[in-house]
Amino acid sequence: MYKIAVMGDVASVLGFKALGLDVYPVAGPEEGHETLHRLARENYAIIYMTEQLAAKLTTDIARYKDALTPAIILIPGKEGPLGIGMANIKTAVERAVGADIL
Repeated sequence: MYKIAVMGDVASVLGFKALGLDVYPVAGPEEGHETLHRLARENYAIIYMTEQLAAKLTTDIARYKDALTPAIILIPGKEGPLGIGMANIKTAVERAVGADIL
């Protein structure tokens, strides 16, 4: 059975635990790198990650870009949105549709 995880700083991800998601607070990019690859090996189908952490793990995230699992979805952290998640959605829509419809 596939699972869902949330990665990021403690303040941004702790609330997701109340929803029943597996929460992985990470302190920095080194810990984020190790956690991301471990979750990918452990049958996590969806990994929500704060944009602040994702900005530091671009090469790691790119490794899973075309893979079926895990789907890495960026969410705003406690500092607010950086626009990375929306830019990724826009790029994915352009690839799927062939034009910018957003």
